[in-house]
Amino acid sequence: MAAAAAAAAAAGSGTPREEEGPGGEAAAPQPQAPTSAPGARLSRLPLARVKALVKADPDVTLAGQEAIFILARAAELFVETIAKDAYCCAQQGKRKTLQRRDLDNAIEAVDEFAFLEGEFPISRQSFPPVFFMLLT
Repeated sequence: MAAAAAAAAAAGSGTPREEEGPGGEAAAPQPQAPTSAPGARLSRLPLARVKALVKADPDVTLAGQEAIFILARAAELFVETIAKDAYCCAQQGKRKTLQRRDLDNAIEAVDEFAFLEGEFPISRQSFPPVFFMLLT
């Protein structure tokens, strides 16, 4: 196989020859950066809603599009992380459906979520109205 690559390079095929590894074998190709499909969204949360939430804070006067995007992406990553940890708790109970107690268990089990302990209200009326802006 290495001989074929060398012959192709000698023939002037124009393609660069792969570097050879220690055994004379071609080295593994370097991983490429993931490419997104055309029309794919960079953020799964609606940026207009995130901007409305940011503007609901009286301490915020201006918020640029880049800041809104970074906040939306951070929120996505946070939700993804806590959902994965809660799903692990559900799997320990031999279930596939997340329940509130799975979130509570994930919050108690992971030190990074310690700031959330005691913050989840029990009833829907306890949520601030701004929270539901993201849900609708």
